[in-house]
Amino acid sequence: MLELKPIINALLRSKVGAVLAILQLALTLAIVSNSLSIISERVSYLNKPTGYPEESIITFSVMSFDDKVDANQQLIVDERILKSIPGVIEAVGVSSVPLSGGGSNSGFSLTPEDDGKHTNSGHLYANEQVIRTLGVKLIEGRDFTSGDVLISSEYAKQPDVVIASKAFTDEIFGEGKGLGETIYYGGGPLKVVGIVERMTNAWPRFRNADRLIIFPMVNANGFQDFLVRTDPSLRGEVMKKIESVLLQENPNRVITNMKGLDEVKERYNSKDILMLRMLLVLITALVVVTALGIFGLTQFNISKRTKQIGTRRALGARKSAIVRYFVVENLIVCAIGLILGTVATVFLGQKLMSLYSVPPLEVSYILITALGLIVLCIASVIFPAKKAANISPSIATRSV
Repeated sequence: MLELKPIINALLRSKVGAVLAILQLALTLAIVSNSLSIISERVSYLNKPTGYPEESIITFSVMSFDDKVDANQQLIVDERILKSIPGVIEAVGVSSVPLSGGGSNSGFSLTPEDDGKHTNSGHLYANEQVIRTLGVKLIEGRDFTSGDVLISSEYAKQPDVVIASKAFTDEIFGEGKGLGETIYYGGGPLKVVGIVERMTNAWPRFRNADRLIIFPMVNANGFQDFLVRTDPSLRGEVMKKIESVLLQENPNRVITNMKGLDEVKERYNSKDILMLRMLLVLITALVVVTALGIFGLTQFNISKRTKQIGTRRALGARKSAIVRYFVVENLIVCAIGLILGTVATVFLGQKLMSLYSVPPLEVSYILITALGLIVLCIASVIFPAKKAANISPSIATRSV
């Protein structure tokens, strides 16, 4: 027998404590559910493959102060020098570095007038060595050849062909299509000669992160980015040698921003990683505070009802009945808190979705959090309830 009526009457006599516990549970459910959803989405994002062997790739920049040097010719020389370093598999100069948060993003269309289907995509410029340097998987078509590469100082000119990621061709041409088709950029046609399984552009956090187009074009300047693919076990050794061999060839320049592509990605994601840690701390703090709150409420109720408990024990109530009484009382508080919390959770989830474009909150996160809070409520009340059950019936006798 659950003795609901006396339990409810007892709660009504201690409204303040019960209301505070209900609000605390509701707030915990709302915040923890939405935090778990955000953490899950961020963890999936951080673990999402980029298509690159990040631990094998080095990126760095060269800033040249020698105006007499032909930048495009210097680029070719530098690539040859880099490939001569033991452990280097391939090297290429690029207009921007994938995963770095900086690069080019433009609209591509199916008609020269730009009034047809239009799709945005990141893009970069490099020569025929770029696919091998990036280590991406070409699933359809062919790689660039030296004959495809346009060397020009004018961005108004553009090559005839491109290689695109599958995410881009699927988006603009439809699933499984795109090889040999033509897209238009700035009114000029570009034939898709190759499709890569996965290539992440410069902004992994963006919705179109998997869309990347590579132009076989070289337009080097005084500030040039490089990518170097190495044997993973020798990447550290190669890093140490790059600056010295390049400055030995031409000392009138500075080598900067040397790091692994995995470090570039980690730096780009640093805010997400910090947010995950803060959310984990917040969840832990909320759960601990909630547990202490329920524990404290039960202790408070017991201290107020010592006489009542003693009387019940004197009238023959068993210890298990006393424990059950407080467990049921806390479950009633917990149930009301969870009902209110569910409403608050949905409201908060919708607000976060509209303000910060977080994914919709799945019901499973609410259920998991609610189940956890129920277990927490029961665990938090067991010890003080057992303590109450040990109150001697003589206390009631002495109090009369």
